[in-house]
Amino acid sequence: MVTSETFEQALIVEDILATRQWLTGLVHTAFERAGVYFAGDLRTARAWFADGGATERRTIALIDIGLPDGSGIDLIREVSAAHPHVQLVVTTIYDDDAHLMQAMAAGADSYLLKDRPADELVALLRRIGDGEAALSPPMARRLLDHFRRHATFMTAGAAESNEPDLSARESEVLGMIARGLTLNEAGKALGISRSTVASHVKTVYRKLGVTSRAEAALEATRRRLT
Repeated sequence: MVTSETFEQALIVEDILATRQWLTGLVHTAFERAGVYFAGDLRTARAWFADGGATERRTIALIDIGLPDGSGIDLIREVSAAHPHVQLVVTTIYDDDAHLMQAMAAGADSYLLKDRPADELVALLRRIGDGEAALSPPMARRLLDHFRRHATFMTAGAAESNEPDLSARESEVLGMIARGLTLNEAGKALGISRSTVASHVKTVYRKLGVTSRAEAALEATRRRLT
């Protein structure tokens, strides 16, 4: 099989050494000549980008979500804004709707599950190298099922002129919840109590007709709050 040469370098953001080595093998199989760099936490990854690691070279970043000093989703949001040419790929064990929607809302280009077969992941990496977005099959099914379940709500929300209005504070809370902040974190950011944030969340969910963070993240993205 012809090896894709789309990416000149890859940054692997992963705190477990054995997993870093395994991901390195996948990257070298998919992109034979790509240089590989490593970061075991957010601080190191941020320093790599700040020091010009990405520059204008064709770069792919494989980013775990659960890192020792925070969430990889925060890094995705930052890099997506500062380095839009970098292909941001989540590599994770989290196979739920909430993490998928939060990652996509933050700017992830692709979402791969680390427990999938190596040959499948290499094929998906090559698709990314060819300019496609890629999801591990279980996540692609989740995404399709999610939109099917909520197609009526989303269509109605976009079409109706009397779309539910949110107050400025409710919009702030919705944006923070969609970005993955906890109730405590949102409360500290806004200078209000956790119980007040919870009350706002309850009101927002009722107004929008949603029942989960994943649905809230989709609506926040549609309203450009993330």
